[in-house]
Amino acid sequence: MNRTTFLSLVGLASFSFTSALPAVEESKVYELRIYTTNEGKLDALLARFRDHTCRLFEKHGIENIGYWVPLEQADGAENTLIYVLAHKSREAAKASFKAFGADPEWQAARKASEEGGKILAKAPESIFMAVTDFSPPVKITTSEKERVFEMRTYNTVPGKLAALHARFRNHTMSLFSKHGMSHLSYWTPTDVEQGAETKLIYILSHASKEAGLASFTAFRADPEWVKAKAESEKDGSLTLAQPEGVKSVYMKATNFSPIR
Repeated sequence: MNRTTFLSLVGLASFSFTSALPAVEESKVYELRIYTTNEGKLDALLARFRDHTCRLFEKHGIENIGYWVPLEQADGAENTLIYVLAHKSREAAKASFKAFGADPEWQAARKASEEGGKILAKAPESIFMAVTDFSPPVKITTSEKERVFEMRTYNTVPGKLAALHARFRNHTMSLFSKHGMSHLSYWTPTDVEQGAETKLIYILSHASKEAGLASFTAFRADPEWVKAKAESEKDGSLTLAQPEGVKSVYMKATNFSPIR
């Protein structure tokens, strides 16, 4: 084998190996975090995130994706912050939060913000997630016009998550787009105890809540959706009965959210 042939083979092998590597987006670990505050403390929590927490997250290797507050009181409009972070790995997330918690600036900011009383009513809820194979890449975008976001959580019948994913992949997402909905991302939890085998979590955006409700009304009446739903549920519903099956929370982005 001459030198030219050898180098050509090495080049091809390198190309094949590189092509087989997962995209950076696919390798990220996402984390959904939900905070519930004591009465009257949501503004203090938002101020702490705006003035300190988000910047310190980035300092310690945590990527801020989006921060939202529910629109409706029943969903926590007065006491709830919902946000999504990205990490290089679970191990990186653990190391980042350890460094963040030990940061003197964070400790000082936390102490100052809680001089009038503790902010959180309970420990934060944390769900680590992976993007589905049909999810668009998460993009940090802002809109010139104010828009609302909708977080939807589907709890499936055991053994039906793959069928739900297939329906989204082959039908639902294109029909969402057809009826004016925009996709942010689709995830499944990575831990079994948090729904790795039974749960789909995704976020959409709409021009307004009213527009979102109208889009879903048109979507549900679409003949293609009616057919796809019926065919996918010949052996029974893919999701649990309500109210456990599908939960929708309409949200507005905070003024410090990267995605708005």
